[in-house]
Parts: sequence; structure tokens; C-alpha cells
Amino acid sequence: MTHETVSSKRQVRLGSLGVALEKRADGSMLLRSTVPVPPHPGRMTDLLEHWARHAPDRTFLAKRENSGDWRRITYAETFTAARRVASALLARGLIPERPIMLLSGNDIEHALLSLGAMLAGIPFAPISPAYSLLSSDYGKLKHIAGLLNPQMVFTADAAKFGKAIAACCPPGAEIVATRGEASGHRTTPFAQLIEAPEHAGVDAAHASVRPESIAKVLFTSGSTGVPKGVITTHQMLTSNQALMRHWLAFVADEPPLLLDWLPWNHTFGGSHNFGLVLYNGGTLYIDDGKPTPAGFAESLRNLREVTPSIYFNVPKGYEELIAALRQDKGLRERFFNGLKLTFYAAAPLPRHMAQELDQLAVETIGERVPMISAFGSTETAPNALSATLETPGAGNLGVPLPGVTLKLLPTGGKLEARVRSPSVTPGYWKDPLNTAKAFDDEGFYIFGDALRFADPDDPSKGLFFDGRLTEDFKLLTGTWVSTGPLRARVIAGLAPLARDVVITGHERSEVGALVFPDMDGCRALLPKAGDGLADAQVLASQEVRAAVKARLHEMASASAGSSTRITRAMLLDEPASIDANEITDKGSINQRAVLDRRAALVEDLYAAKPPARVIL
Repeated sequence: MTHETVSSKRQVRLGSLGVALEKRADGSMLLRSTVPVPPHPGRMTDLLEHWARHAPDRTFLAKRENSGDWRRITYAETFTAARRVASALLARGLIPERPIMLLSGNDIEHALLSLGAMLAGIPFAPISPAYSLLSSDYGKLKHIAGLLNPQMVFTADAAKFGKAIAACCPPGAEIVATRGEASGHRTTPFAQLIEAPEHAGVDAAHASVRPESIAKVLFTSGSTGVPKGVITTHQMLTSNQALMRHWLAFVADEPPLLLDWLPWNHTFGGSHNFGLVLYNGGTLYIDDGKPTPAGFAESLRNLREVTPSIYFNVPKGYEELIAALRQDKGLRERFFNGLKLTFYAAAPLPRHMAQELDQLAVETIGERVPMISAFGSTETAPNALSATLETPGAGNLGVPLPGVTLKLLPTGGKLEARVRSPSVTPGYWKDPLNTAKAFDDEGFYIFGDALRFADPDDPSKGLFFDGRLTEDFKLLTGTWVSTGPLRARVIAGLAPLARDVVITGHERSEVGALVFPDMDGCRALLPKAGDGLADAQVLASQEVRAAVKARLHEMASASAGSSTRITRAMLLDEPASIDANEITDKGSINQRAVLDRRAALVEDLYAAKPPARVIL
């Protein structure tokens, strides 16, 4: 008997998510929420003004300074500073047609500029720092800057982002920086915006902002091409937060406290988590850590001081967290004692991680902490489906939120997912062609993903992700390979030796894999962790190849057929390239770009006499 059957689960108040299923004559199905959209404000800035009046001294944002102390800003201070920023923007005559471009990551100045822009009715666009700091040709950043044509560009560190600014910013754009100067550009210290005199038109400008007004432009990660600018309106943000407040009902009883690293240039961190805190008068501690072996040390430092009420992360972050919790009883006690809910997204969470987190909670506080997930996209701001305590199973994405209708269209033996809701984008910034492609003739947004019912006879049991339709392919036998689920199984089966895999086999007779290795995991197999060996030498070692071969053999033995069996693999010693579009700024792999760029390696993989680096 497992701990899941003998231990209780911490009780948290969640809202009901009833659904009704309609089967249509064309074979499609509509899964509708039976709960109406809750009343909600028209603008996100209405919430800032509300909490500045009703909880003026409550900490809204906190960020650790170089001294090690937390810098905090209250709701009242945030509202006052945002009004000053709005005044500075209005005095400069900025226009909505040229959004402000923010190049650097999460910090208090980033938040104040964003909120001030919303008060003034000027859209803003937070851009992935990777496009400035990791790229060598700035291709994606140039594309984005060309679309936005910004009058103002912000960065926390003008010198650090100087090359990107020089390469991409339009002539005449004002550079605003928290510190430093950008060579060749007039640089305004951010402090000058905060010190701006109150503009007489701030209230009128804010009054002109409507629910349908654009709050920000969020760029997709470019996993299927160049980044697209998702228009994000106030209505999208406030309606989605209203749905979430109904779902996560306990945040109305106690304002949420978050410690979060997720970047604001993505919808998970910037719309979902930042919005959850602002909408419900909570507190957000900005975490400078990252879910990597090296970067997670800062997150652990912060977790030893801050106990979140909801913990959000991606599966890699939970992997790092679990390893630390195993070793540190004090950290376990602090983490679990005040925790009400854990939440993951961006990728499937391996079942063994969920089970181990449960086990650690039971050992520490005598009960499990509920863990749930959701489904959506940047275009849905972001949640469309959300799990409940009644949608069991690791990976269950749940059912439609209030006001959401999910269309499931039979396509290639799967159910393609489309959605209609008040939080769906009106389209892409200056991109009518992709906007038209994104919607069907009934106005449903087309995800491009497939879903499957947990129980076909009971839609209230939720749905599971069933792969991206554009990545699936057929073997020469005519058998379909469902790339998404297979990829997830292979990554889990090779852990901790692989960071990611690309599935191969289109118009071949067997399924193979190009493996992006986890070098720390691979080196750990070698004496003295492979001291002095280059990555290629580690990957060519007998120990690593034997371990990978054994894992593949184990998975193949448990496979039901050729479409789920990896028969050949290659460990890649060249990391995925962000400039070649092989990897997005989120760190996710663009399968098609990898296959195109490394076509010669795929040929080696399937050669009649494959080279030595191929593992059969």
C-alpha cells in the first residue's frame, strides 16, 4: 500500500468546475463550463488602485539587493510611483502604436514601468533577456524591434545590454536604464521617471483605458518560427484572473504569498503569477534563482527565508527542489508548513517526482499538499483548463474554467483542441496573416495541440495532453508516432542523463532519438566525475553509452509497438542553438529546427552501417 492511500491531503478551498459535453454531427465535441464568468474589473490597474486604498502598507513586491537584504515596496508606494511613471510617459508624448520595449528581467523597476504604462494607456512589451544576452546575431530581437518600433527602451543595466541596444533599437528611441549608460544612445536614469511631476492628464488617460485596450504585447517563444507578438488586453488579464480566483478560491480568504523566478516576458510568470498576486492583494518575492543545478542555489537561499503559500515551478525546478528537500530537514519544515498548493506547468511532471514530493510532505507534516496543473497558452492569458482535486492523475490538465468552451475536433486519430473564452487574444501585433490562421470559422482559437479524455465516459475527470499535432509523423509502415507523449517518456526514462530529446523516424521504418545530454548526470557515471574530459569524450565513454543503451532497452521491452520503441539514439555534443532557432528562450526544443539543421546526423542515425556514436 502506497502513502497515497494511507495519508490525507491538506484541505484547501477550491471552486467547483462543472462541465457539460455536447457531441455534434460532424464528430466534434464541445466541452463547456457550466459556471459563468465571475464579475471582474475592466483594467488590471483598477486592482492596484484598490489595494493601494485598502491595504496600503502591505508589501506588494520584494527583491533581494546586493547587500543581501530584501528591498520591499508596498501597494501605496507602488501606486504613487506608477502614477509618476505614467506622468513621465505622458509628458514625452508616447503613443499606443509604439509600445515600450523592456529588455531585462524581473525587478521592481520593470514592474513600476509596466504599471505606469498601463495607467497611461501605453502598451509595453517585455522581451526575453536571452535574445539580448545569449544570441550572437540578435535575429529575433531585430525582428521584434522592427514590429514594435519603440519610442522607449528599458533595461536594468545599460552596459550589459549595450550591444543589443546598439544592434536593434531604432534611431531616436529613448533608452531608460536603472544603472549605466548605453554607448551611442541618450540614456535616461529610471529615477528621473519616478521623480517626474504629476501630469495633469494622468486621470484622463487612465479613464480612457477600456477593457479592450491593449495592456501589453507578449512574444511567443518562436518554437514554430519567428516570435509572434500576442496582443494582451486588460479584459484578457482581468477575466482570466477572475476565473482563477473562482478556481483557487482560498486566495480570497488569504492573499497569496509567492516566491517566484518565472520570467515576466512569458505568460506563466508575467500574466498568471504576477497577475494572481496583484488581483488578490498578495505579495510577490522576486526570486533571482533558476531551475538549473547552478542557478537553484539562490532559490534555496530564498526558500530558507520565505515560505510561499503557493509554489509555482516547471518540472526541472521541482527536480532540483526535491533533491534539496531530501537533504535538509529545516528546509522541508519551512517549505511545507505554510504551503497550501503546488502547481506545475510548461511540461509534463514525471509521476515519480509527484510521488516523492508527496512522500516528503507526509514525512514532514503528516499530509500531502495538493498538486495541480492547467492548460493554456500566451494567447489565452493563459489558463483555459485547470485541474481540480476531482481530476486525478499526474499530468491531468483538468476541465474548462468558468466561461470557457473547449472544442475537440477529431484529427488524425486524435482530438485537436480549440478554445473560446473572454481571455482569448484578438490577434497578433501587426500580423494579420498569422491572426487569420489562429482562428477557425467559429472563432475558436486553434492551439495546435491534441488532448485526450482521462475517462471518455466521464468528461469531469479531465483531459491529458496528447502531443502537438504538427510534430507527429508516420513510419514507413503507416503507423503514427505520437511525438509529444513519446518524448516525455524517453526523457523520464533517460533521467538524469538527458535534458531533452528530439524524436526521429519520419518516413523511416524505426523510431530514433537525438539526445541533448545532461552533462552533469553523464559525468557522474565516470570515475572522479570525468575530471579533465571534454564533453565529447564523456559522451563517447563506455560507461555513458552502456547506461543509455540499458535505459533504451528497458523502455523498448515495455513498449507496445514500433511507434513507442526507440531503436537507435545519438548523444549530441553540440548544444541547441538559440540563433538557429533550435531552442527557445524558455529552453524548450524546436523539434523541426533541430531535424532540419542536423539532417546529416539523422542520416548517420539510420545508415546501413552507422558510425560508432550511434547507440543501437
